[in-house]
Amino acid sequence: MISPLEKAHQYPDSMKAKILMAAKRIFGLYGFHGTTTRMIARDVGIDVSTLYYHWGEKGDLYEAVVLDTNEALRRKFVALESEIHNFKLSKRIELAINPIVDYLFEYPEITNLILSRYFVKIRHRASQNLEVPEYISNIAYSMGLSEDRHKVPVQHKMQLLAITNALYVFVSGAVFFQESLKIKKDEYIRLVKKTVHFIMIPAFVSPIDGDMKKMYQKDTAKT
Repeated sequence: MISPLEKAHQYPDSMKAKILMAAKRIFGLYGFHGTTTRMIARDVGIDVSTLYYHWGEKGDLYEAVVLDTNEALRRKFVALESEIHNFKLSKRIELAINPIVDYLFEYPEITNLILSRYFVKIRHRASQNLEVPEYISNIAYSMGLSEDRHKVPVQHKMQLLAITNALYVFVSGAVFFQESLKIKKDEYIRLVKKTVHFIMIPAFVSPIDGDMKKMYQKDTAKT
């Protein structure tokens, strides 16, 4: 049987799809506990009973939002991987940062949902896996840090977690940081890209032997 999420994708102008889009934005802004079905229904311009008809309970709609966000992020990384995979590590990092930053700023609900899943527990029992994957293994594989996306060294996962989490905070905290730094959004985004370059390239590219993968392989070969 086709799921409500599949129907929303199949019919992007349908009421299901409109509710899903509103739910992404509102869950992203207020989190699971701060969002009510009435808020979403009001945003779409429908009665709350219509929302229940299309999506069921609030937890079911939240599950669909997280799964849809996962899939969109996965597709972004797959597309990016095909574009950068044959370049040297430093060039792959350089080519990847700008589109990833632009994408996350275009869809800030992604980072908000990811951070919310880290720190907020919900009582809803999901029928599917609600974990928001960091795609750390896919990123490591795309960067050439591992030859097998299913066997990425934990050390590299931790390094990438540190960097991706910093990026999520930059995006989710954009309004606060812009006000603190007294700069406009365009300048802030430009500086986020520059800062991520500043962090990532020295972290993963060694001036001696070209990349951290070789250094790590030397270390692990001893153990």
